[in-house]
Amino acid sequence: MTAQSKTFALSGETTVNRLGYGAMRLTGQPGNFGPYPDWEGGLALLRRAADLGVTFFDSAWAYGPETADRIVGEALEGRDVVLATKGGVDKPAPGNIVVDGSRDTLLRQIDRALVNLRRDRIDLFQLHRVDPNTPIEASVAALAEAQADGRIRHIGLSNVTREGLDRALTVAPIASVQNRFNMAETGQNDLVDYTAEKGIAFIPYGPLGANPMQQGAKLEARQALAWLLQRSPNIVVIPGTTSINHLEENLGAWDLV
Repeated sequence: MTAQSKTFALSGETTVNRLGYGAMRLTGQPGNFGPYPDWEGGLALLRRAADLGVTFFDSAWAYGPETADRIVGEALEGRDVVLATKGGVDKPAPGNIVVDGSRDTLLRQIDRALVNLRRDRIDLFQLHRVDPNTPIEASVAALAEAQADGRIRHIGLSNVTREGLDRALTVAPIASVQNRFNMAETGQNDLVDYTAEKGIAFIPYGPLGANPMQQGAKLEARQALAWLLQRSPNIVVIPGTTSINHLEENLGAWDLV
């Protein structure tokens, strides 16, 4: 597969278009806290994305919390798209981030995510952050448990080092790594290449250089997205926006590749 391939297969079996959508901004502000105020507009945007060929949508328990999963689930119920979410992080108040990668918390969040996303199985469930109080092997074992009983299809990791990835791989196959990476912040270069070698998707968050707690991109959108799409064939980009116009502009990034 060349870097110009428009699709990538998670774990070699679930094919997604490499230009996806990240749902973090479909929440209340400040701090990505609470439900998105223009709920109907958010539903329309998500459905427009699917109509335009987006097949990969990324969310997380902590976005809202839970409200991003709910809007994604409502908008895309019955659609043939791949839904990803994350767990192991909660947000009881804006700016108050609680990391808990214990088995009981992860399995509880998976069960809630199934309801919120309106799915019988979650396509990709990612450990949002490694819990310093829970070995990554224990967190991944919990996800493997949910995978074995059919609640999730693929396991992913976010905010993880190569060492953490290697430790996780001793427990279960890993389909994706989601770390911050863009054309101005290239500290993950080696991990991009390492995941490519292993057939693992690399999902860069902050693809436009934005502060996750503030609106607005620092990089020119189509140029930044095209750079990522060209960087490596395992990169699946997930730009987020609340504007249908910006959504359509983002999807034009392939024109620059």
